[in-house]
Amino acid sequence: MDGGVMKVKGEAEVIFFDAAGTLIRLERRVGWHYAEVGRKHGLKADEERMESAFREVWRARPFRSPSPGARKEDDLPWWRELALEVLRTAVPSPGKIDEDAWFEELYAHFAKPGVWVLYDDAMRCLDRLAGRFRLAVISNFDRRLRLVLEELGVAAKFEQIFISSEIGCEKPHPGIFQQALDVMGVEPGRCLHVGDDPERDWAGAAAAGIAVFQVRRPGVTLDHLPFARPE
Repeated sequence: MDGGVMKVKGEAEVIFFDAAGTLIRLERRVGWHYAEVGRKHGLKADEERMESAFREVWRARPFRSPSPGARKEDDLPWWRELALEVLRTAVPSPGKIDEDAWFEELYAHFAKPGVWVLYDDAMRCLDRLAGRFRLAVISNFDRRLRLVLEELGVAAKFEQIFISSEIGCEKPHPGIFQQALDVMGVEPGRCLHVGDDPERDWAGAAAAGIAVFQVRRPGVTLDHLPFARPE
């Protein structure tokens, strides 16, 4: 290990990036977004309670079992179940809110411009790597991620964007990493995965034989990635 990165066997060819928490983040806390959309539907929602409920529900969610192909409706049913559980946890008596309308707007909201932003170091890192390495994303997201990355001006920097809802399994399952390796046509020993989640990114990639750079903000950021350090 060297500053959070495992040694790549030989010369690195492909660098995979996680998305949320590594390249992009929400401009405001998730609880703010849930509460803001709720208020539009007549819900007396408190940001702090929404934030706490989301974290509680998210932590309790088990990893999804792999499927033979793309998951149903781009994971829309899964997100609806999660969002409604957050709503009912934060507001046990939500009144006469139209849950379907609330969720529909909430789901669309998270693909709108300005909701997600790049970390300050993300563009610097990608610019330094461009042309020297093949770049790709491996993310436990859905197709909305493509819109987000396009809006933020970085989608074109990636040769491929591998999304769990399209592949049918999510990190840390080895299937999503193997799919990425197969499509990129590269051996795991020639790759590096950059991510912030100890289980999904670090353990998942390592189990697939891929070297890992551990993003641990604020102490270890993309500016510390050896290949992307300024000359």
